[in-house]
Amino acid sequence: MCEPFIRNHHYNFIKNQADSVLYALRTVGDPKIVESVRFSAQSKVAELFPDATDEQKTMLESIANLKTADDFQQYLQQLEPYRIEFSQITDKQIRRLFPKNKKLKLPDLTQIDFHQTTYLSWVDVSTNKMFFVYEMDGQFVGVEGRFTPTNKKSYCFVCNKYESLALFSAITKKRPANASSDYYKSVGNYLCISGHECNKNVTDVTSLEKFIESVQG
Repeated sequence: MCEPFIRNHHYNFIKNQADSVLYALRTVGDPKIVESVRFSAQSKVAELFPDATDEQKTMLESIANLKTADDFQQYLQQLEPYRIEFSQITDKQIRRLFPKNKKLKLPDLTQIDFHQTTYLSWVDVSTNKMFFVYEMDGQFVGVEGRFTPTNKKSYCFVCNKYESLALFSAITKKRPANASSDYYKSVGNYLCISGHECNKNVTDVTSLEKFIESVQG
């Protein structure tokens, strides 16, 4: 058995591609179109892992062989042992990421499936603040910001799915040259109210990482 190499957002992407193959099999009568969908799914999954070993490639490329719902389930089950967990983190490490927040509310880490986690998030309803933790370049980064539910549905900037949203806004650490001592600027975006659902949907971390960089400076 090879080492885990599939991050959560990779797994979600692969699942979406498998869904597209299964949908084509059920709804498309033209074999050429079905074959095109199979090839597209296989190619897109392969592009996620340019450094994959031969064993990994063989396993991933079998997405093109899906024919039934059972095949679909078996394919995803085959991938489960190869999923990378979100790096283990302790309460103490989380507190260090938010040193100015002396009354930091911590998430219940025992209730989190770290295989299904791209970013760790939680909301303190007493202060209307959201906190999230992400790993970039081997280091944990923490972002704290105002969490304002919008009572509307639209597209989340993290997972790009149509979900119930909240506005998340954080004060950026970037400061222009010669800025006054009381200068501050906030950056915000709309994301899923439910971090759990967002983690189930996210297939690309580009937007999330850009947002973090805009806050971190």
